[in-house]
Amino acid sequence: SLPEPLVEGLQGVDLILHAGDVNTPEALALFASLAPMRAVVGNNDVAELQRRLPRRRFFRFGRFSAGLMHGHDVEHLTARQAAERELVGRVDLAIFGHSHRALCEWQGRSLLFNPGSPTQKRWERKHSYGIIRVDKSVEPELCYF
Repeated sequence: SLPEPLVEGLQGVDLILHAGDVNTPEALALFASLAPMRAVVGNNDVAELQRRLPRRRFFRFGRFSAGLMHGHDVEHLTARQAAERELVGRVDLAIFGHSHRALCEWQGRSLLFNPGSPTQKRWERKHSYGIIRVDKSVEPELCYF
């Protein structure tokens, strides 16, 4: 099951983006039961998801471009460095995962965004996820519980 604060926080969203490490098809289905979703493969995903999910996704929200990646598979770079190299400056929303460390930072015209993790906070003090509101502007928010 998904954590209740996450389920409550995702109520009414138009789209869920998952930056990898969904882990299982069953977990992917839990997210998809809440809203339409797009996901990329992470290094901890089972073989079926590794076959099914892409490494990168690019799409648009109206006039804003977005890129989604996990960040574990770019040479010897950290996830943040990988997202900076692969996405920042190329898209308006550069979304990545892998580190489990929440990050919301503007770099020029690009939002560098890592929602952290709602299930495995690792060394972080709290679990987290992110909400990005896109309309005439981009309004990112990190949510902690």
